[in-house]
Amino acid sequence: MKNLKILAFAVGLLFLAHAAEAQWTAPKRLTWTSGSSENPELAVDIYGTVHVVWWDATPGHYEIYYAKSSDGGSNWTSARRLTWTGGSSIPDVAVDSLGQVHVVWVGDTSENAEIFYKKSPDGGETWTANKRLTWTSGQSLMPAIAVSAFDVLHVAWSDNTSLNYEIYFRKSTDGGTSWMANKRLTWTEDSSYIGDMVVDSAGNPHIIWEDLSPYEIFHKMGINEGLTWATSQRLTWNSGGSGWPSVAAESAGHIHVVWEDLTPGNSEIFYKRSPNLGLSWAAHQRLTWNSSQSRYPAVAADSDGNVHVVWQDDTSGDFEIYCRKSSDGGSSWAASQRLTWTPGWSQNPAIAADPSGNLHLVWHDSTPGNTEIYYKKYIK
Repeated sequence: MKNLKILAFAVGLLFLAHAAEAQWTAPKRLTWTSGSSENPELAVDIYGTVHVVWWDATPGHYEIYYAKSSDGGSNWTSARRLTWTGGSSIPDVAVDSLGQVHVVWVGDTSENAEIFYKKSPDGGETWTANKRLTWTSGQSLMPAIAVSAFDVLHVAWSDNTSLNYEIYFRKSTDGGTSWMANKRLTWTEDSSYIGDMVVDSAGNPHIIWEDLSPYEIFHKMGINEGLTWATSQRLTWNSGGSGWPSVAAESAGHIHVVWEDLTPGNSEIFYKRSPNLGLSWAAHQRLTWNSSQSRYPAVAADSDGNVHVVWQDDTSGDFEIYCRKSSDGGSSWAASQRLTWTPGWSQNPAIAADPSGNLHLVWHDSTPGNTEIYYKKYIK
């Protein structure tokens, strides 16, 4: 009996130690600006350095800013301005196996909005000049960037040169020095707005978007690293609108997609997965049941195959950030967990996993009086 008590006590200590270890840190404020800092995106490199980009209105119009943490989120560099233009917004960021940081964004030109690119060859210390990726008669918006394990860069965006918005794609095999010609990926009756892009373990890009003709979520896979493209797949058939999708991929070949859906009568978060690189898809799952609006989901998969979803929800009276986790590849889900408690609105979360399986989360919050960028970390 005594041995059993000792064993039970030891097991209890192990449980408590694990519970104390696997937790979310307190929020950390990353910006203090006179203008609004909004819509952050992040990427984590193979060394665990966290890179964050966002758009900031402090100069009197939006420009792109950047900060990084080289110690897993404990300390951060000061915000660094990356653009000096008449207006730059909607950035996205990716990092390659050499620790190079690649950023795309929408830049206003004298003609219209176009996609621009720049990179840092030394982990965010210095940056190349802006490189313009599009020259079109329409508006080029909502760029997404992803990099493969083979350091091939993939960029996709929406462009309305053909009257309604369609999805376009470019790639670079030499670290962003040169780019292949634009490739149009969709021909639809109404606008197609890109949601997100990810590259699988074989180096093939996967793009997801919302199409307004049926207001549903679609998926398309690039074969041979995007040289050719499979037929578009419709992922949702719902009575309400489905939008704002996010996608993540695992080394095992699983593709995970989340989106917000109006079918229940208000916006709720839904999830769908493919066990075979998008060849087939399981039935969708509803992840939230709230009295108010659950919006702007983002998804990440960690090195252990766990799937993590974050979103904003205003059930408490203002928007706060919530999360759910699946430890079995998306088959079942733990209960929702609230991550922020602020008097202002916490919105537009973005999430990424580092090589150790820790999670890094950024969002913007209006509590200071204007929106600022915040960060917190889940320690595995």
